[in-house]
Amino acid sequence: MSLLLAAENGAFHVPTLEELFEFPAFLFEDSAYFAFNRTAMLYLLAAAIVSGLMLKAFRNPSIVPGRFQTAMEAVVELVRNNIVVEVMGPKGLRYVPLLTSFFLFIFVNNFFEIAPFINFPPTGRMAMPAFLAFVVWTTFILVGIKHQGLAYFKNAVVLPGVPFLLHFLLVPIEFISTFIVRPLTHAVRLFANMMAGHILLAVAFLATNAFLIDFHTITSPQFLPSGWTGLLFGPLTLAGSVALVLFELLVALLQAYIFTILAAVYIASSMEADH
Repeated sequence: MSLLLAAENGAFHVPTLEELFEFPAFLFEDSAYFAFNRTAMLYLLAAAIVSGLMLKAFRNPSIVPGRFQTAMEAVVELVRNNIVVEVMGPKGLRYVPLLTSFFLFIFVNNFFEIAPFINFPPTGRMAMPAFLAFVVWTTFILVGIKHQGLAYFKNAVVLPGVPFLLHFLLVPIEFISTFIVRPLTHAVRLFANMMAGHILLAVAFLATNAFLIDFHTITSPQFLPSGWTGLLFGPLTLAGSVALVLFELLVALLQAYIFTILAAVYIASSMEADH
């Protein structure tokens, strides 16, 4: 109701996708092949933050860890015990560094959505989720070849005990599901959730700004005079905005966890024949 009221009075408009996601290059902007913009800078910043955290915590670990080392060890234990061991078993312990890197890198990028002065999730652009999904796709194929040889491709698409003629139907379905749909949904799940959250936050805070900062422009005889409509409805959109920030913090953590656990599931499925 608050959003509709602001829009009707001309004080608020829903931002376009270009306003939310298009950032012009500020380095190499004249190059036809390479450019560096805010999104690329945030990717590098996230990588630097994760690398710095891990180096500080584990370069010279203490026998009796301090608070910071304990916190970082808790993150590694979360990935090791709750993802790798439960999903992959002891054979998956060698993938703890890879999956921990996935988890931390994605979470930091997701957290940028609610970080002051940034307020933009780089994972809300398809490029990085697609690249991370491609890394997982390449990894589980290589793991399948390592553990099963070239028979991995046959084991992945041919269902045993199925009548011969049904293979003509099931093999293409299994191939598309395993090697095309799996990485696509892996990337889109992360991208779509972060993009949707970013749009919701932008709409909520722009509406709050329209009511509480520019409330004097919301003047309509059928409501309260002199723009007091803004002061009446502004706190509602402000409370909703704060609630959305807390919700998006949960989403940032949850999406990092989901991407990581799915990566573990896909890699584990390649270690042995599914059927």
